[in-house]
Amino acid sequence: MGEPGWVIILVVVLAVLFDFTNGWNDAANAIATVVSTRVLTPLQAVLLAAALNVAGAFYSTAVAKTIGKGIVDPTLVTQTTIAAALVGGIFWNGWMSLIGMPVSASHALIGGLMGAAVAHGGVGILNFTGLKPIFAAMLISPALGLVIGLLFMSGLSWGFFRASPAKANPLFRKLQVVSVSFMAFSHGTGDAQKVMGVITLALVSGGYLGTMEVPWWVILIAALAMGLGTAVGGWKVVKTLGLKMLKLQPVHGFAAETTAGMIIIGAATLGVPVSTTHTITTSIMGVGAAQRLSAVRWGVSMKIMYAWILTLPGAGVAAYIAYQALHVGIAWAGG
Repeated sequence: MGEPGWVIILVVVLAVLFDFTNGWNDAANAIATVVSTRVLTPLQAVLLAAALNVAGAFYSTAVAKTIGKGIVDPTLVTQTTIAAALVGGIFWNGWMSLIGMPVSASHALIGGLMGAAVAHGGVGILNFTGLKPIFAAMLISPALGLVIGLLFMSGLSWGFFRASPAKANPLFRKLQVVSVSFMAFSHGTGDAQKVMGVITLALVSGGYLGTMEVPWWVILIAALAMGLGTAVGGWKVVKTLGLKMLKLQPVHGFAAETTAGMIIIGAATLGVPVSTTHTITTSIMGVGAAQRLSAVRWGVSMKIMYAWILTLPGAGVAAYIAYQALHVGIAWAGG
């Protein structure tokens, strides 16, 4: 499409950087609860989550294919478009991580792709048929987290109401190691795939691949970048999600992680991209509400929700601006 060959290298580098910021912000998804309940030390939790994020990335490529062709037709965009989308997502993820707000890297990437695509070819370039199930999942997965978290925690409370804390806590401390592992694995299945889809989209649009089948090396670098970002850990986000929103005990962490993990891995199996951040956050809310509504610090929760609402348009605007700048820059460089 008249673009210099180095643009595909830029796309891959930006995709890896985006995946790193995804793991950086979303470290809280996997480890906030287990750190706040002191079942694992921060270092233990981060290393466990990083390893299982990498393992989860190899589970499936269904979400990657959805991202690659469900938002915009690969033949209608350029690699510059995809690079701009990644810049928008990186900007939003990085900014929110620095101020301690857990946001959806999925929504940031989707918003970035939409904004960059509109900058390239107008609103008509968007695949609205493919976007419908993606937007539906955005709404349904947080609701499921809230409802299932509440029901699951209520069931645990009923089943263990005769057990004293001295007996219940040691059991749930052990179970939480299992649930946080499940959550970290499911996080890798969902979130690492999004970058796999973007890189594959760039390879198809540039003529380097003929189909949306994800190459093995794309899976590998996406998995490692996600794991490295998780290993660094966005500690401000961990504090917001694990300490400020609800006072957690091991049983609460177990319930929230199990709920979120089931929803995320189920969606990944179906090829539907969902927000791991939204799912674990609403699962924590549901678990807290099962005790009493006042147990959840709703003021903090509302601030998080405002960041969620702004993510898609914020990343979209940033990507739109990035496209204009990259288009000029590449033309100036001889593209």
